[in-house]
Formats: sequence, C-alpha cells, structure tokens
Amino acid sequence: MEEQHTIAKGAKLLWILFRSTFTLSAFTIGGGYVIVPLMRKLFVEKYKWIEEHEMLDMIAIGQAAPGVIAVNTSILIGYKLAGVLGALVTVLGTILPPMISLTILSYIYGAIKDNVIIRTLFYGMSIGVAIVILDAVVSMGKAIFVKKKAIPIAMMFIAFIVAYVVGVNIVFVILGSALIGIATTYLLASKGDSK
Repeated sequence: MEEQHTIAKGAKLLWILFRSTFTLSAFTIGGGYVIVPLMRKLFVEKYKWIEEHEMLDMIAIGQAAPGVIAVNTSILIGYKLAGVLGALVTVLGTILPPMISLTILSYIYGAIKDNVIIRTLFYGMSIGVAIVILDAVVSMGKAIFVKKKAIPIAMMFIAFIVAYVVGVNIVFVILGSALIGIATTYLLASKGDSK
C-alpha cells in the first residue's frame, strides 16, 4: 500500500513538472531569458521546492553549459526534484512547445511575414520580454545585495561594464567570472580549513 502511495506521489510530481515546464514554454515568448525567471517564480516562490540560492546556482550553470539556457535549467530542476526521470520529463516539457509551434509556423510563415499587424504584434511582445528580463535581473540582484557579499556585488557591476560599455565578448566575461568565482570559493574554503 505504501509503495503504491509512493508511486502515485512520484507520478503526480512528474506530471506537475511536465505540465509546468510545458505551460511556461508554450506561453512564453522571448526564449530562455524569459522562461528561466518564470521558472524561478514557479519553483521557488509558488511551490517552494527550490531555495533562492539553489535556483541562482542552477541558472548560472544553465547559462554556462553548452546549449539553450531554458533547457539546461529545466534539466537541473527536474533532476533535483525527481532524478533522471524528472530531468527527462522537464526537458520534454520545455522542448515540445517550440517544436510544435515552429513546425506549424514553418508552413504559414510565407503568408504572414510581411503582415503589418503581425510585425506590430512581435514588436509589442519584444517590449514585454524586456520587462520580464528586467524583473528577473532586479529579483536576482536583490538576493545578492541582501547577503551583502562584496565580491559578487562587485562582479555583477564589473561584468555589466565590461560586457555592455567596453564591448568584451560575453563568452570571456562568463569565463572570467567563473574563474574568479572558483578562485574565491577555493580561497574561502582554504581559510575555513585553516581555522
């Protein structure tokens, strides 16, 4: 009886993971940088299955890993919550909506690409995407400022200036930030060991 209860509970979790990632992916325009903040709102704020700092780590890993950030992050979320099966379910939920919509759009693109209404609609959506990304930056930035750690705060501003103002390729900014993060973690760990 208990085994059946565990299986039912596991199946319900997998269904929620699939439904959540499928819905987010299906109704979000703007790609991973929009989907990921919405994943944070869902899994951190609504379900409270993941801590804020864990989600920030998953987003960082998802962005640094090769591939699409939304897919990478959904794999990490699914794996954390339900193991390998959870990762498979969340990745399926994330990639199915774009595959379906791209298949449909490829058939009708020629007829709608020059339509003024469609172009205006996409322009309006791009403004909405920018606002969602800004909301994510503010929410995640707040989490860093609350901890009052000087190095992550300084790195955030330096990375922005180097990437946006100076124009350094974002790959080098990510690699540099990763190296500084690794070195900082190593130094803090070695200080803790020496005490």
